[in-house]
Amino acid sequence: MSLLDDVRAHAAEIARTSRYVRIDHAKIDAYARSLPVEEARAPELDPATHFVGQRDVTLAYVVTLDAINFGSGYFPHLRKRPGMSGYFTVAASLKDVFEARGPLDHDELQAVNAEECARIVGQVGADAHVMELMELFAQALNQLGQFIGTRYGGNFRAAIDAADGSAESLARLLAQMPFYDDIGFYKRAQLTAADLSIAGVADFRDLDRLTIFADNLVPHVLRLDGVLEYDLELVERIEREELIPSGSREEIEIRAGAVHAVELIADALGREAWPMQLDYVLWNRGQEPAYKARPRHRTRSVYY
Repeated sequence: MSLLDDVRAHAAEIARTSRYVRIDHAKIDAYARSLPVEEARAPELDPATHFVGQRDVTLAYVVTLDAINFGSGYFPHLRKRPGMSGYFTVAASLKDVFEARGPLDHDELQAVNAEECARIVGQVGADAHVMELMELFAQALNQLGQFIGTRYGGNFRAAIDAADGSAESLARLLAQMPFYDDIGFYKRAQLTAADLSIAGVADFRDLDRLTIFADNLVPHVLRLDGVLEYDLELVERIEREELIPSGSREEIEIRAGAVHAVELIADALGREAWPMQLDYVLWNRGQEPAYKARPRHRTRSVYY
């Protein structure tokens, strides 16, 4: 079975045996028809918050950003840029670095530490929670530097070309790094291929086979929209902003429920919209004030 088939089968089995998260199957068809899927047909990087420039530099930016595209469980403590979420704060901060000096090469990535990550992301003098995240960012970048340097001679493009135009193959390659080895979901390993495609710097023939990128925002949108139903005690814990442990049954069910629900939505649409595209629609919906006003589950994880 392929990596992506494994993700789908894992999510379906968890959803079938779930105790804390339930999919309201009766709502799938109507919900699918209500989604503005045309918004997902031509996504692009927003140059206001992402580096967009020479092709190979943009590729290096996307790969570097996705290496540290996690930490949502820490984001309530992050010092955010005005009007920006945690993710956009990180993306825009890294954009500034690339515009000022170009990409970090593999040697620099292998040597970066938590204090330098704090400087890059605008978190100098931050509290212990954020510095814990900065230490994880440093480890993630160290792993990326070693991966690019040891396997591909420091060439970001060569690393992507090694996937031979397959998003699934790229996910397998990236999952060799510990912080990408998100067994059962492979969120960031899949997302990197999608982001490279959206940036227009790499082409993949199998993007339609990607699942959603299981995080804490898409499940939140699906819950508030009535597609996912959570156990009352779990809802209360989320509303209290209690951390849900990484790898706990509740956390796995939340992520798996979202993956399987979107597979069902894609099926209801006759696969005219891919799960990757539906993720884009739902994630952007999650930026709206009505969704941001309600607590979502928070987990401290290197996977999202």
